Amino acid sequence: MIKPVLILIGSLCFRLSQAQPSWSVRNDSIEVAFDQTGNLQKLLRLSDQHNYASGKSIWRLYYDDKRSRDNELVAEGNSPRISRGSETILIEYDALKHNGRTLKFKMILEIRAVAGRVDFSSRIINNEPGTVIREFQYPLVGGCALPPDHQLLNTFWGGQKYPDPVKQIKTFNASFPAYYPPSQKFLQMDLKYGDDKSGGLAANCFAFIGPATGLYFGSHDTSFQATGHGLRVYPGPQKQFNELEAGFYKYPNCLFGQTWTSSGNTIVPYNGSWHRTSSLYREWANTWWKHRPEPQWVKDMPGWQRIIMKHQYGEILFPYKDLGGRVKTVGESVGINTVLVHGWHNGGHDNDYPNYIADPVQGGDPELKKQINAFQANGGAVIWYYSGRLIDKATSYYRNGPGKNLVIRDNTGSEVNDSYLFRGPGTFTGSYDSRTFAVADFRKRAWMTELKKMADQTIEYGAKSVFYDQMGQGERPDWDLTKEFPIPFMKALGVKSRVLGELHDYVDSKDRNVAVGIELLADVTAMQVDYIHSRYGATDVLNPDWITKNEKPVTHNFIDWFRYTFPEIILSDRDIKDDTDIERRVNHTVLKGLRIDIEIYRCRALIDETPNYQAYLGKVNRLKGKYKTLLLQGIYKDIEGIEIDNPDIEARRFDSGREIAIVLTQSHLPQARTLLKIPDGFEYADDDAVGEYAVKKAGRSLDLTLNRHSLAVIHLKKQINVALVRSE
Repeated sequence: MIKPVLILIGSLCFRLSQAQPSWSVRNDSIEVAFDQTGNLQKLLRLSDQHNYASGKSIWRLYYDDKRSRDNELVAEGNSPRISRGSETILIEYDALKHNGRTLKFKMILEIRAVAGRVDFSSRIINNEPGTVIREFQYPLVGGCALPPDHQLLNTFWGGQKYPDPVKQIKTFNASFPAYYPPSQKFLQMDLKYGDDKSGGLAANCFAFIGPATGLYFGSHDTSFQATGHGLRVYPGPQKQFNELEAGFYKYPNCLFGQTWTSSGNTIVPYNGSWHRTSSLYREWANTWWKHRPEPQWVKDMPGWQRIIMKHQYGEILFPYKDLGGRVKTVGESVGINTVLVHGWHNGGHDNDYPNYIADPVQGGDPELKKQINAFQANGGAVIWYYSGRLIDKATSYYRNGPGKNLVIRDNTGSEVNDSYLFRGPGTFTGSYDSRTFAVADFRKRAWMTELKKMADQTIEYGAKSVFYDQMGQGERPDWDLTKEFPIPFMKALGVKSRVLGELHDYVDSKDRNVAVGIELLADVTAMQVDYIHSRYGATDVLNPDWITKNEKPVTHNFIDWFRYTFPEIILSDRDIKDDTDIERRVNHTVLKGLRIDIEIYRCRALIDETPNYQAYLGKVNRLKGKYKTLLLQGIYKDIEGIEIDNPDIEARRFDSGREIAIVLTQSHLPQARTLLKIPDGFEYADDDAVGEYAVKKAGRSLDLTLNRHSLAVIHLKKQINVALVRSE
């Protein structure tokens, strides 16, 4: 009789487990559901019934007390109160248990399914004396069930793409210093938006992308606070570190008696290509995006030369007289009449900031004005360099002036410092004799005064642009030590954006034809300026012997994401420093609509010392000049509306009102052929190219043949309505 009873009990337990309460909400494309413990049971795309969830917790919290830091508090063992509305699920905790201790941390989580997405907001109240809530990881999709065709897309330096997300997280974790991460618990890919130390993210989103579906994570947060993009793998049942978790990390730094709220995190299981992630992010960005029109000369600019006149260790690489002479002539030989000038001041590049004083031995201010005027004759443009954030600790400005009161400080009150090392012909200088800089606090009005003085000097010299280095990304936090616990300022990126907006308004009040440029890429700072000197151009390859094997170059770099999401941003490449792999890399700048950054041997030489580069760039810039209303002034559309039948050929589209340019290139095969369908409503106008190619019409298509490294432009125009013309 025992056996049937056991079977009956087991059957009853099974039926009870199946009947456990569940809370779910859905919209027209997604369903999200939670069990009675608040674990995520469904993150379901209705179109194909794919569920990314696997029953894991959606949150994790870290707090400090007087005894220890980084105390991890998890959902397990904590029982929430759950309620449901028509579109919303509320998960509430009146207190949280940790290591046998009940903490007066109140938490309210709201999950809303609306308009084709799932939005997550939170409210945390710290009523526990002697604690600070440092970090809140939410929402999390633990045990994230990705289809095998999903790749990881992040926005690092404008975009990167990895075919195996779990493998990439493991690879990234292995790059940490040996004793840095708690690798016995999880492996992590450490990326943060709005943060200088591990920053580089151009937008506050990431995704897992497949050919026809994907999973988008967006932190649509107008505070632009530092946000961790949570990419971890946990050991899982077999201890193999293959259980993927994805989500967002915020840093409340919520003290006793305080309340912290956050909204804007969204997750979207979507249909479509990766372009859908761009539209999701841009739809939100349009709620705050206020990009101003650039001066016409910036729109027409195919790129610039970048030179260091005098280096940190005192070597004069380009005397003042070269600016209006050899530098101008060499640039014009390749169709470039713009120069970005570093190290023009007496202290030299990355030295003596913020003392921007002309070298008296070379003629001082009068000679600089003369040379700038000579370079800019016949339409040239000089971009004048300043460091937007560094203060040299050896200067009287720092030691005896206001400098040391304008800097950011760490959690001990010590200054946050940067050091820069440059080598001359010997090894001593670069190894031991570097410059140390304090980092300016952008919230201080006295530093804004310095930044405006830089703009005033640029205008006084007559240059066409003021350039602020290192201003596009976030910053390491400045810490407030006056509270019970040290509290960092986590919203530096938004502050930089406001600073740049005020600077641009100031420059516009003086001369609207003077442009403002910055280094480094992030969305909220990019909208405030006229052009950006990027961190890279996205041509690094993982298979360096690709050309000998006739293989397509393989890269993780995917600048395509930012270019498609924010096509109005004028962005440079930053790859070519010598005379190798010239054709492919130059062609790439045209294909992706990037401005060329000529930085020969790290800005210490000119392009006439790299003859292959000089000859080829001259040909390409002739082509860009011929179609500049499209390739320079048009809107980058990526592959929108392009139909070709050969994946070995890359093609991109540029629109300008009633005209289209389609750029095509390939660099790995001796010859490749494709049919290009002419988009409806357009007709073939003409074509041109650099390299060997052939084009012939084939009905509503063009039959193209491209030899290796060929770069072709197909020019299309709107079809004329003949019947309408006749009636008129």
